[in-house]
Amino acid sequence: MEAVKNSGYDLSYAKRAMLVVIILPLLVMYTEAMLTPALPTIQKEFAIDPNDVSWVLTIYLLVGTVSVALFGKLGDMYGKKKMFLIALAFYTLGVILNGFAPSFHWLLVTRAIQGFGMAIFPLAFALVREEFPPEMVPQVQGMISAMFAVGMVIALPLGAWVTQNWGWRMTYHSAAPLAVLMFILAWRILRESRYINPGKLDWVGAVLLTVAVVPALVGVTRAPNIGWTSRQTLILFGVAIVSTVLLVLWEKRAENPLIPLDIISARNPAIVNIGIMFAAFGISMMSQANTYIFQMQPPYGFGKTILQSGILMTPMAGVMLIVAPLAGRIMPRIGAKPLATTGALTASLGLGMLSKYAPQLPPDHLWAFVGLITLVGTGITLMNISLINVLVFSVPPRVMGVATGANSLFRNFGSTWGPAIAGTVMSTYYVLFHPPGAPEWVRIKIPTPKAYEVLFGTSALIYLFLAVLTLAIVEVMKGGRIRTLEPAE
Repeated sequence: MEAVKNSGYDLSYAKRAMLVVIILPLLVMYTEAMLTPALPTIQKEFAIDPNDVSWVLTIYLLVGTVSVALFGKLGDMYGKKKMFLIALAFYTLGVILNGFAPSFHWLLVTRAIQGFGMAIFPLAFALVREEFPPEMVPQVQGMISAMFAVGMVIALPLGAWVTQNWGWRMTYHSAAPLAVLMFILAWRILRESRYINPGKLDWVGAVLLTVAVVPALVGVTRAPNIGWTSRQTLILFGVAIVSTVLLVLWEKRAENPLIPLDIISARNPAIVNIGIMFAAFGISMMSQANTYIFQMQPPYGFGKTILQSGILMTPMAGVMLIVAPLAGRIMPRIGAKPLATTGALTASLGLGMLSKYAPQLPPDHLWAFVGLITLVGTGITLMNISLINVLVFSVPPRVMGVATGANSLFRNFGSTWGPAIAGTVMSTYYVLFHPPGAPEWVRIKIPTPKAYEVLFGTSALIYLFLAVLTLAIVEVMKGGRIRTLEPAE
């Protein structure tokens, strides 16, 4: 403890602050995952079609993707705790208002307000790096990652149960007190960051970023329904590409750029950002396939309910809950790079086995499937924890908000592309199925084994690529010693 005090860190404060950042993913996953089972009910109440109801998810992601970069920069300029509380206030307000939305358009407005709160995660990661002793950082990051998995597994079946018995509005009413409590805890416990980098906000960069991000994400979201080569899709992608080029040119000459290119393009940050984007893409495709395999009726799946599917994912969450903090504990001794490579190879192996055997598993080999997705989850956990620690020890603390914000932006892009590509694949390889008891003319599309083979196989190749990519990482810790790299390294 004495060594920690001498290094300028307060261990007792670090332990209190750790409570806040560990509870944070539980709150967000509880709120967001509970929404998924409620989408059909929302669609019915407001008399809208499936494409419209998907905007409940899309609007949150659109606003959040821009806010993570903007709030990250503001956190570096004015203090990360201050901006964390503002972002959390947006999130809390959105959660409270969502349950009282009188119309679908009002719900979209309140979900957009909630989307500004997505910036809480990059700011929390930045605060962890700044205010925690370096030897504690990997452990805390490990616990944060574990709580994501636990929150997802708890929220999906709970959300289905709450929606079924009390309606979709109660999912938000039940989350609102937790969000308020989270805000109070953060306000009382967290200290302001020690590194502040004053300057003027790059408003031109913010506008160009918005014009680059929003059309790209809207295009990806709508492409599976209107076509990847439709005029509207091509226009959206064209606007996004032009705006991205203009953003890069502007940020190169801006006095205080919103996204410092020299920071995010340095070796380790660039590897982490690319890695996180492709990892999120692979995870999203795998998750989409898992949902269908669990819930489709035999012989196309295991025929489980949402509640049963959530319970069957418990082993994966349990293993991740053990692996994440364990990886954080041993990482300073063996290095982040070997763990990242091992994690990517493990995920690739599991996904490769799923690609080969998943079409043959339903309906008789349920536990084999659960075991394989647990193996994949273990590998993903190892890789994600390693990459975020590589990032936070590869940039100076004064720009930590920008670095973690940009990383979240790349993660969101991967998470958006994953479901879009998965939907396209499942719409390509399908059979028409007549649900029992439905009118004779009713047919629904059921993904074939070939669709799962393609989805899992593609994800396996992605993680194999990531395993090779991680070999280029410049190690930031080994033998119990941790060092911070300069951007040029």
